[in-house]
Order: sequence, then C-alpha cells, then structure tokens
Amino acid sequence: MKSSARHRKDDAPVGKSHGLLPFAVTAAGSVLAGVFIARNFFETDKKIQHRVHTSYAVGEPPFCRTMSHLLGPPLVDGNTVEVLENGRQIFPAMLAAIASAQRSITFENFVLSEGGVCRQFARALAERARAGVRVHFLQDAMGSNCLYGPDMQLLKRAGVEVEIYRYMKLTRFNQRTHRKILVIDGRIGFTGGVGISDDWDGDADLPERWRDTHYRLEGPVVAQLQQAFMDNWMETRTVVLHGDDYFPPLQPAGDVTCQVFKSSASDGGENARLMVLLSIAASRQSVRIGNAYFIPDNLTIRTLVEACQRGVDVEIIVPGPLIDERMARLVGRSLWGPLLKAGARIYEYLPALYHCKYMVVDGCWASVGSANLDNRSLRLNAEANLNVHDARFAALHEQLFAKDRAVSREITLAEWRRRPMRERVWGALGSVLRSQM
Repeated sequence: MKSSARHRKDDAPVGKSHGLLPFAVTAAGSVLAGVFIARNFFETDKKIQHRVHTSYAVGEPPFCRTMSHLLGPPLVDGNTVEVLENGRQIFPAMLAAIASAQRSITFENFVLSEGGVCRQFARALAERARAGVRVHFLQDAMGSNCLYGPDMQLLKRAGVEVEIYRYMKLTRFNQRTHRKILVIDGRIGFTGGVGISDDWDGDADLPERWRDTHYRLEGPVVAQLQQAFMDNWMETRTVVLHGDDYFPPLQPAGDVTCQVFKSSASDGGENARLMVLLSIAASRQSVRIGNAYFIPDNLTIRTLVEACQRGVDVEIIVPGPLIDERMARLVGRSLWGPLLKAGARIYEYLPALYHCKYMVVDGCWASVGSANLDNRSLRLNAEANLNVHDARFAALHEQLFAKDRAVSREITLAEWRRRPMRERVWGALGSVLRSQM
C-alpha cells in the first residue's frame, strides 16, 4: 500500500504537466491559424480611395510622362507587338521561339495542366536545355496540377532550373504569380493571358476552350519584360541572372511605343490599379474593356461612372454562363447597376470560356497582359501588363472587341433588374469575399 501511495504521489506532478501540454499545443495552433488568416485574407496595406481626376487625355504628353514615372519603367519607342489569338496561334509561335533559343530562356507561368500542350512545352524546353541553352522556369504553386508529374521531372532531368513560386509559404499562401512571361535570348518576348494547358488549345471553337489573346514582342521593351521575370526569380531562387545572355543590346525593331510594368503585393500592389484608374480618368472618347473576371472595386466603378457622365462611350465584354468560377460571375454581375444606369454597355461572351484581359482607351492607348479587373489581380497577385501607346495597335484591338461583341449578348438595365432572387442572394453573399476575388 505504501508503495502504491508513493507511486500516485510521484505521478501527480507528471500528470499536471501533461495537462498543460494540450493547452499549449492548442494555443500555438490558434496563433498560427490567426497569423495564416491575417497574412493571407486581410488587406493590411492602405490603398488609394480618393477620386482620380486628370486635366489631360490619354493621347497627350502629360499622360505618357505620368505613366512612365508612376509605373516605373518608361514608355520606350522602337518596338513591334504582334497580337496572337487563341491557342491555334499562340502555342506555335511560343514553341517556335523556344526552338530558336541559343543562349537563354526565362519562363514564368501560372496555369500548367497535364496534357498534350504541357508535354509539347516540356519537351521543347528540355531539348534546348540539353543543347546548352540556360533555361529557367518559374511556376506558380497554385496554378499547376502536375508539380510532381512526368513533364516536370523531364525538365529537371534535362537541366532546366525549375522553381515553384510561394510553395509552402504559409504566410504568403494567398499571393500568387499570375504573370505569363516568356523571353528568348533577351530579344523576343511573349506575354498575355494564356495558360499551358489543353484548355487553351484550338481556336476557342468549343464551349470548354478558352478565348484568349497573347502578344509577341521585339525591341527595347523586351528588357522590361525580362526584368519583370527577374523580380520573382530573384525572390524565389535568390540568384541574379545578368549579362548579355539575358540583357543583350536591343536595337529598334519597329515603331510602337510601349512599356511593361509589374505589380505585386510586395510592391504595395497599387501599380495595376493605379494604371486602370488613371487610364479611365484620362479617357475622353471611348473605353473598351474585355476581361475574364470583372469584379471592380468601388473606386473603379465610380471612375467608370464618371467617364460615362462626361460623355465617354464605355463598353465591356465579360464571360457569359460558360465560366470556371461561377461565384465570380455572380459577384461581378451584382456590381453592374451603377454602370448600366450611367450608360455603360455590358456584354456576355457566349461561344466559349472568355479569358481576355485588355483595355483600349480613346483609340490610342491599350493595356494588355495578365491582370484581371478584380481585387486579386490589382492587389494580391504578381502581375505584368504591356501598355501600348499606338493608334494602329488600339485600332486592331477595337476590331477584336467588335468581333467578340458580335457573338456576345448585351445585358440591359431592365434585364439586370429582373435577375432571379437566387442570383441576387448569392451575389450579395459572395461579395463578402470580394477582396479575395
């Protein structure tokens, strides 16, 4: 009995410490969960809230100077910009450029999905790496379903330097690279909206295929695109790529004036949003927007409404019922009231999934690239856009807009007001998560 009693007494302190351990684990878990939620799902940086007015139009020198200095890299002359539509044009042009590489390839990507298109790119990049070309591939962690698949293994075996952006970084889990950048030998660049997936293959001729645009660049602006890649590469790989393999002397290749600017949460996230606000505020004649996820914030809506009120012709094309993110469509539609009342015209694209991301202002200024008109692109994601100050390029994009509008359905104010109650409710509920869309 004595030994038994002594045993219980000796065990008591141990039992007490065991009781503290679950509490400590629970507390630590709660703190980590709080940090994870706060760092990923709540905005901490201040953003521009005041109304934006300009005394100059997009076609005037003050606008160009403002965009050059506020967004970082200046508008530069001497470029060519080729518009590529849908996978039928985009993928062959990109693969041909990869095959021509002699010194370096830098590639930053969001969507990477197993299939024939992914296999073509993996084989093309691997072949160049085996030939001695320095190949660097930066893939977003959230945008791929094949991080450990055979195509990724092929790249690594061939000597491609592969990095995964923000992989397993819990405090930055919600920040992604949405940039689409391909640079060949520092001389040829591609950017736009395309993903490396069979979903983009063909000519948007099937309901499950994406309608999209991409752009092939030559001239001094390619160095700016290369720098945008280096921004995330240095963050992820912590290695500086430099010299003529990446930044060779670039001679004029055409007569188009343009710039590539980048935006990300680490930069304060305002570059893309500021570009949108200033472009709309400086419009005097027309604004044409084609956008896959049109969920503008309150200030962007107000700036578009004020453009309508001063006589600017505003037209917007968005996805129709064929969309991969149904909640994004419901939330976006819930915001159309002030725009439709002000006279903006909104169309839903019908034949296929719609992934275009461009804005054309007054027939002389265009912004194209990876950024959607939603908070995720304008505040959270790493994005890269090409701004073009050229009447011919703007006219070409207005023709593309007209072609897409012809197979879209206009949504009138009366029809918008008649939308079903279920849609209204889901739109209102989803708006709570608007900052994450």
